[in-house]
Amino acid sequence: MTLHFQEENFQDAWQELDEPKLEGGWELFVETMGIKIYRLYREQSGLYEYKVFGSLKECSPELCADVYMDLEYRKQWDNYVKELCEKQCNETTLIYWEVKYPFPLSNRDYVYIRERKDLEINGRKIWVILAKSIDVSECPEKSGIVRVQGYKQSLALEDDGQSGTKVYMSYFDNPGGSIPTWVINWAAKSGVPSFLTNMQTACKNYSTYLSRKKM
Repeated sequence: MTLHFQEENFQDAWQELDEPKLEGGWELFVETMGIKIYRLYREQSGLYEYKVFGSLKECSPELCADVYMDLEYRKQWDNYVKELCEKQCNETTLIYWEVKYPFPLSNRDYVYIRERKDLEINGRKIWVILAKSIDVSECPEKSGIVRVQGYKQSLALEDDGQSGTKVYMSYFDNPGGSIPTWVINWAAKSGVPSFLTNMQTACKNYSTYLSRKKM
């Protein structure tokens, strides 16, 4: 089996919980609802990479990780999901994800791999989930949908000591096409905090969802 992520990738993610790495041009982009979002301009692509620091109240990190990994459940609480499913390709599990974009923009889709590790670091329990896009011929581009390139995301979760979860997330993607600046700014300033708020609600409702699923 091909190793898509190195151990150092997981280490780099959880260490951001202790000491955010913001040197080298990172700037505070927005602070809202207890969430800080930093961004770094990438000259090669002309796009920004983002880092998010915050917390989810009344949700354990393990529960957050379970909810984040549950694709079927995400279809229930994430209104921007058009299609989301796993696909098998050469013994590798891929994820296909189509995201709704506001009219008149075309929807975007992703083909990516991900991996979760539940770590124990000096007595601490930390959950890390990594994801990145991958090109495979078995998932060709669809007419009318723009394929996102260069997608990568890191998520690290740890108990915050107050019955909640301390969260670190980094992400970058190249959505392609001509997207107005207001859409990009909205996604970063409002979309990310809104996503975390919705995820917090989803965590609280997860046990009910699982109970109904068994019926």
